[in-house]
Amino acid sequence: MATFLYRLGRLAFRRRWYVALVWAAVLAAVGLGALKAPAAADEGFSMPGIESQKAFDLMEERFPGATADSATARVVFVAPDGEKVTAADNKKAVEEAVAELGDGSQVASVVDPFRAKAVSGDGTTAYATVTYKVASNDLTDASRSHLEKALDDARDSGLTVEAGGSAMDDGGGAGGAAEVIGMAIAAVVLLVTFGSPAAAGLPLLTAVVGVGVSMATILVLAEALGLSTTTGTLAMMLGLAVGIDYALFVVSRYREERAKGRTPEEATGLAAGTAGSAVVFAGLTVVIALAGLSVVGIPMLTKMGLAAAGAVVVAVFIALTLVPAVLGFWPNAVLSRRARRRGRIEESAAGNGGTRWARFVLRRPVPVLLLGVVGLGALAVPMTQLQLGMPGDEAKATSTTERRAYDALADAFGPGFNGPLTVVVDAKGDGDAKGAVTTVSEEIAGTEGVVSVSPARFNEAGDTAVFSVVPSTAPTDEKTKDLVTTIRDERPATEAETGATFEVTGTTAMNIDIADKVQAALVPYLIVVVGLAVVLLLVVFRSLLVPLKAAAGFLLSVLASLGAVVVVFQQGHGAELLGVEQTGPIMSLMPIFLVGIVFGLAMDYEVFLVSRMREAYVHGESATEAVTSGFRHSARVVVAAALIMIAVFAGFIGESDSMIKMIGFGLASAVLLDAFVVRMAIVPAVLALLGDKAWWLPKWLDRILPRVDVEGEALSRGSGAPDPAPADLEVART
Repeated sequence: MATFLYRLGRLAFRRRWYVALVWAAVLAAVGLGALKAPAAADEGFSMPGIESQKAFDLMEERFPGATADSATARVVFVAPDGEKVTAADNKKAVEEAVAELGDGSQVASVVDPFRAKAVSGDGTTAYATVTYKVASNDLTDASRSHLEKALDDARDSGLTVEAGGSAMDDGGGAGGAAEVIGMAIAAVVLLVTFGSPAAAGLPLLTAVVGVGVSMATILVLAEALGLSTTTGTLAMMLGLAVGIDYALFVVSRYREERAKGRTPEEATGLAAGTAGSAVVFAGLTVVIALAGLSVVGIPMLTKMGLAAAGAVVVAVFIALTLVPAVLGFWPNAVLSRRARRRGRIEESAAGNGGTRWARFVLRRPVPVLLLGVVGLGALAVPMTQLQLGMPGDEAKATSTTERRAYDALADAFGPGFNGPLTVVVDAKGDGDAKGAVTTVSEEIAGTEGVVSVSPARFNEAGDTAVFSVVPSTAPTDEKTKDLVTTIRDERPATEAETGATFEVTGTTAMNIDIADKVQAALVPYLIVVVGLAVVLLLVVFRSLLVPLKAAAGFLLSVLASLGAVVVVFQQGHGAELLGVEQTGPIMSLMPIFLVGIVFGLAMDYEVFLVSRMREAYVHGESATEAVTSGFRHSARVVVAAALIMIAVFAGFIGESDSMIKMIGFGLASAVLLDAFVVRMAIVPAVLALLGDKAWWLPKWLDRILPRVDVEGEALSRGSGAPDPAPADLEVART
């Protein structure tokens, strides 16, 4: 492989105009296609195989006129202190607000709180439900403005008016500021690392090109493959991350080869043959992690993973072709200012920070290893108390109207009012459908933990009914989960008595089912992803212990980062420092996202760092010297790559949305722990203790595994890499 990539790098260097034009043409073609492509539909969230989804599908089938995904707004009216909403003036203000709310062009219906008996027992609070004809993503700015105006007009009457529901979601989230801040910090880190604006800008430029190609392709294929508007989110984030990383490693190796006296073309070929080989296998590990998301069984997550995997593949091709081509255009611009000023390239001194740190660890491997493992283990302990769920309006800042509406309803109607359960009764084939539904309703109403049950609503055929069940506890409370379990456990007896079947759904039940399924899928996902990656690393490093050590280190870092998330977002320690106003369960998909994304990045750092050690070992250095060589050449670049990723992810902590904040914190802490504790401390400590055994491979396994020559051994034997001779910049320009 090293030889092939070496030739590919030189070809791209010599034919730089063709390579640049091809990528420009590809970007233009998919860009034009994306502009003409129909808008991607919002397919909504679904998870086949869980009860709440089956019930939802049954509702869609039996109530064909209902639009279950329509946007809704729940407008809450609270009377001034000492007054009631049923007082004449207040009632008039509420009725006027309801009439105004119903005037919207996209409004399907508005339920008057006085007719629907949606008034609290003490008469201080009432709510009106606004149902729209379209989903929340399809609401126009005019409809949102009309809703806001109606709320403001009602407030002018002296009432406290707040609103929640999907109609209040403007589709915002992470998107603009966080990426800009991350790119700015990445530019600063690259500039400090390379000491050259061109060297700092090249990875950013090529990464942006790669993300542009990936995102435009996703838009072009959206309708044909059923991709939603959210599919490209992960692809953009990871495409940018690995695009910068991969270009960074190739440029760094190019500068290293130039410092040895290679000509620009030769240095480009060697960079592609060595660092490029590491890029290929690092990319494969990321692709494995992302494609493995299909194991979870969530269609949306599967599509997000495959789209992001495609973005990583594009980033790999960019690093192997476009980066060498750009180096061909400006072979000296990426060198440090000192090298350009002196007119001569000098190899950096061996005693850099990476070397000093490696020697420090090599002298004290046991204390460093124990400190790293014990520290990560301590951070991982809170993970044993992990509670998965889906934070709602209760997790938003108190400055938002959604949170204030949630609190007002909880105070007036009880904590369970914000998360009612929906029971779907299938009485098809039953002679007395109404009697069966009444029995089911009465049985559930008598269950401990149920506050109230609404009247049943039948479909036109009269064979299916739907009613709501209000628990006594909040949606994210563990007692609510126990209630759902109890209702389902008692179902066989009720069904045997009535002959009708029923299922429990609704947002609260859906979140509970999703959390259970994700938790059950986490271990199989880890086995598949880590197992395939270990096999891949066996081929790369031709070692049995190094891949196992890499996998164990990753598990330590990801469990520790999950523990940190639990400490802050579930237990509340230090939450105020991050602007977290309400603790609660951890987002159901958080462990899967964390494992998938961080595994890919962690294996990136592992491959780039340890491949240099393997290269040095293969070329004759001792096991200890190889560790030092690997750190001398790669530590600074790995640190820069990790800092860029931490900066990008940490930028999302400043977002107001609690879930985005949680994702940003989890990813940033995971990269921090994996890069600086596992890869920079535990890895060299373990290799120091293992010595030559680290590179041991059973002979029978050595015969089976294919040889891919990631370390470039064939190049050193004369496949196109001549002995370096002193080269100055004048020679480089010729």
